[in-house]
Amino acid sequence: MTRRRRLLVLALAAALGAAAVHAEERPFLTLASTTSTRDSGLFDHVLPRFEAETGISVRVVAVGTGQALELGRRGDADVLLVHDRASEDAFVAEGYGLPRRDVMYNDFVIVGPAADPAHVRGAAKAADAFAKIAAAKAVFASRADDSGTHKAELRLWQAAGVDPKPASGDWYRETGTGMGVTLGVASELDAYVLADRASWAAFQHKGTLGLLVEGDPGLRNPYGVIVVDPKRHPHVKAELAGRFADWITSAAGRQAIESFQVGGKQTFFVE
Repeated sequence: MTRRRRLLVLALAAALGAAAVHAEERPFLTLASTTSTRDSGLFDHVLPRFEAETGISVRVVAVGTGQALELGRRGDADVLLVHDRASEDAFVAEGYGLPRRDVMYNDFVIVGPAADPAHVRGAAKAADAFAKIAAAKAVFASRADDSGTHKAELRLWQAAGVDPKPASGDWYRETGTGMGVTLGVASELDAYVLADRASWAAFQHKGTLGLLVEGDPGLRNPYGVIVVDPKRHPHVKAELAGRFADWITSAAGRQAIESFQVGGKQTFFVE
């Protein structure tokens, strides 16, 4: 190796080492959130803007809302962005989180096969559609993962006066997975499924599935941000988490959310 080449190699190694050190020194926070925010592509659109403005990296753990709240209870996340208001309020009331702040909302929709064997297309009430699905014993794919979507689904079964658990493994199929995977199962089985609108819009393998029920006010789907309380878990990065919560609810964060589109359509709306 010539002296000049050796110097170039050493210079490159030094530059890479400096970059690695810089990357390690860059502050980061852990955000526990839902698969819907990931699967829809929202975070790919929003988080780079936050990181560019603040210099703070965000490491996302995308799970169901129930699991995200559990991560917060254990102190394994710094901040949460989730969507089940009752569970969120309980989390704060139990002393695990600082006050919840509204961030955005979209809505749930009922998706199903084009043949629509349960004849739910255009139903005004989602609970009525669920009752028809159960009566027809039409295949329904449930996330069954304690997510915000799963909790909303269970409320609809209750409103319909139906307990689907005895039909588990028959017409009621429990996936135990996120929204994207569950939509894939529904597509494979020609099944009905409850989905958030953004994940449905972003889903690429719809097969015969189509949007059958929408517009019921009970399908509104609000999201909130909660900083994990440092009094409960002193090691959490409350200052960085607070900056994220401030930003996502600020004019800049709101604009980032509102500018996100799937197929040319806005899928999340700010409070």
